[in-house]
Amino acid sequence: MITVRKSAERGHSNIGWLDARFSFSFADYYDPAHMGFGPLRVINEDHIAGGAGFGEHGHADMEIVSYIVSGAMAHKDSMGNATIIRPGEIQRMTAGTGIRHAEMNPSRTEAIHSFQIWILPERRGLTPGYEQVTIAAPRPGGLDLIASRQRHDNAVVIHQDVDLYRATPGEGAPITLPVAAGRRVWVQTVRGDATINGVGLSAGDAAAITGETALAIAGDGELLVFDMA
Repeated sequence: MITVRKSAERGHSNIGWLDARFSFSFADYYDPAHMGFGPLRVINEDHIAGGAGFGEHGHADMEIVSYIVSGAMAHKDSMGNATIIRPGEIQRMTAGTGIRHAEMNPSRTEAIHSFQIWILPERRGLTPGYEQVTIAAPRPGGLDLIASRQRHDNAVVIHQDVDLYRATPGEGAPITLPVAAGRRVWVQTVRGDATINGVGLSAGDAAAITGETALAIAGDGELLVFDMA
């Protein structure tokens, strides 16, 4: 079964420097029908104005993944990390027993377009951690693992039974992703248009998928695909 969550149906907040869309309940947006999907708790699509960002604040017991579509984000945290995250990279923070961090736009002129993703960890009280890696360059027909419970090249480790792929199908034959019995999949369209087993998605749309044995991903879009227990 494939259930589409249209972009315009998401929660929306625009406070000037931040224009955000929420796939699941977050902050002042509350929808009891959309509290998460499996271990996936937050997918926020953020547009952050130049010179703005999220000042220092804290988290605990969450796997936090940042995916940059355009622009660059300056990261600092209580573990001593100070980095710049750019398109073509992915960042993972294990909040665990508690971290503090800030995410700011260092450019005065260029906005950031990013996705912030929260995943419930496999257990509470993990040691806080940080990882940032360069992912494979996008290519037509590409299905690239960018986050996983197991260690892989060009992917961050997340402490949950989730495989996160970036799909860039392009022209030609659809990408095929087998889905094991009992697993669920969330597909988030980053940009462009796509179909999942013939079901159409546009930029910002998502699909909650259960009971499928394989996915045929086609179109000219860029998608984030979460394969979860």
